[in-house]
Amino acid sequence: MNSFQPIPNVVDHGDFLRDVIEILFSNVVFAGHSNKVVLWKQPESLKDLFDFSLDQIGVTQEKLLVLIKNTIKFSVKTGHPYFINQLFSGLDPYGLAGQWLTDALNASVYTYEVAPVFTLMETKVIQEMCKMIGPEWGDGMFCPGGSFGNGTAINLARFNLFPDIKLNGLTNLPKLVLFASEECHYSIHKFASFLGIGENNVLSVNTDDVGQMDVSDLEQKILEQLGLGNMPYLVVATLGTTVRGAFDPLNDIADVCKSYKLWLHVDAAWGGGLIFSQKYRSKLNGIERAQSVVINPHKLLAVPQQCSLLFVKDKDILHRCHSKGAEYLFQKDKYYDSTYDHGDKYLQCGRKCDVFKFWLMWKAKGSMGFARHVEALMEVAEYFETQIEKRPDFCLVSKRQYMNVCFWYLPRYLQGKRNILNNTSQLQKVAPQIKAVMVKHGSVMLGYQPLKNLPNFFRFVSQNSALTKEDVDFILDHIADIGRAVFP
Repeated sequence: MNSFQPIPNVVDHGDFLRDVIEILFSNVVFAGHSNKVVLWKQPESLKDLFDFSLDQIGVTQEKLLVLIKNTIKFSVKTGHPYFINQLFSGLDPYGLAGQWLTDALNASVYTYEVAPVFTLMETKVIQEMCKMIGPEWGDGMFCPGGSFGNGTAINLARFNLFPDIKLNGLTNLPKLVLFASEECHYSIHKFASFLGIGENNVLSVNTDDVGQMDVSDLEQKILEQLGLGNMPYLVVATLGTTVRGAFDPLNDIADVCKSYKLWLHVDAAWGGGLIFSQKYRSKLNGIERAQSVVINPHKLLAVPQQCSLLFVKDKDILHRCHSKGAEYLFQKDKYYDSTYDHGDKYLQCGRKCDVFKFWLMWKAKGSMGFARHVEALMEVAEYFETQIEKRPDFCLVSKRQYMNVCFWYLPRYLQGKRNILNNTSQLQKVAPQIKAVMVKHGSVMLGYQPLKNLPNFFRFVSQNSALTKEDVDFILDHIADIGRAVFP
């Protein structure tokens, strides 16, 4: 007897997909505040509760629908207003529609032949954003995340100095060193290792009391490396550091880079979305003086994961550095103008259409819509900061520069202390214990971390325009309630 199930017909697939969409609408897209952020389970417990098995024989569509419901049930709801744990959140309906469409088409963007609409769309989006950065900016590429964009920029800067490296590799190169803030993203060190430069050759530049790069320390470290016979070649500045949301002083850094002929790369993955706001655009002043910039629309602008772009001033360098001219994709005798085949400037071959969800959101909202989104979020962050300053059981870590509000919850025995950092070992334990209760309750997800000599503190960030001032009050009240219970 044949135990295999018949392959479902097209009608069955249609009913199945309609059921899936209904589940998504009910449990994710329009769930709002009603559901928990997460139904937390420890890993060993989740293994018992969820059917992760893979077998020779497939299961019924009814079983698949149960598995889909359970996947949602035990997953983190990143679109929930109280998911403020990462530098992404929210659920934009236009972005979601765009992602559904590109997944349905299953296109890969390397030639005009296989992705005509998306190829022209990428060109338009990159051109428009280049104009927003500065008149001399020439090209860009979509990346699988800001880390990849930063790593590509590190490689482009090296190629710019030593173009022969593309063919001959690292042979006979001097010892290259690069410089980044001590509060920079960890991807700088990861890709320095990956590219053969070495983590130890990323020189950390001191930061001030709000997290901005100390330019005098940068110049001193450049001079020290020159004195050692090493070759400084790149400075990575950050607009919106991951923890404190600090904006490095770009114009001063650009002056130093010009003096010593160094490539300036700007990691604006987090802060770059401010480029849409006339009110806050000045925080990016100097960005036009860089040679490369990373901006992640999936962060501040709430485009669905993932959507990240690397922009370059030199309009030809991506092709010069990356192209290989594989004839099975980039034939010279095509039946259309092959200059529209942009895939060879990418390090990837197969690549998702990340542009469409961003383009569709931009088309729906206009640049002014993105500006309103950004400015509303800045208002919420400002309100959050003022509430921290008003409440005696909270304390700011450093003055807010952006969306990031970094703060400690102070148990009663630390309130009113003149210098709470004299109690570092006690304060270190507070945030992890409060977060553990929050997550197990499923009410709020809020990140924490230590930094330099500072003990664990909470970091508020949100890109969800559904978050209100009333939500801020709830979050702070909730933290205080847990704090009073855990630290009576």
